[in-house]
Amino acid sequence: MSEQATPVFQIQRVYLKGASLEQPNSPAILLEQESPSVDIQLGVNAGPVADGIFEVTITATVQTKIKDKTVFLVEATQAGIFEIRNLPEDQMGQIMGIACPQIVYPYLRGNVADLIQRGGFPPVHLAEINFQAMFEQQQQQQAAAAAAGEAPKIVTQ
Repeated sequence: MSEQATPVFQIQRVYLKGASLEQPNSPAILLEQESPSVDIQLGVNAGPVADGIFEVTITATVQTKIKDKTVFLVEATQAGIFEIRNLPEDQMGQIMGIACPQIVYPYLRGNVADLIQRGGFPPVHLAEINFQAMFEQQQQQQAAAAAAGEAPKIVTQ
């Protein structure tokens, strides 16, 4: 009778890997009465750190502009280190693309809102993300690209 290793999924650490706030047109831009436009970009990356240890990062870039001038630009990267062992290889993509980002993202949302507020602006709250739908969309796009003979692309929203 063969013994099967017990699957392991543990959070080792969640941390703010990097954050920046720029206000290149202050103080003049702060006197503008017009409402700014807000552009938010997100990116998810994952990779091995050591045997059975993986880092998953989510980067958010929030830029607000009035006309063509930046009011503020925030970039923050939140990371998590996870121990993942004895899982079938076909489940690793889902764990790294869905489960881990779902754990890390709430920390990123709080840090981005806090950083913007500390910069003297009303907080911008990042919307909730359905990482499962995002992962499935990426898989479909990669499958379509592979069928068309194109190189796979990483999609961020």
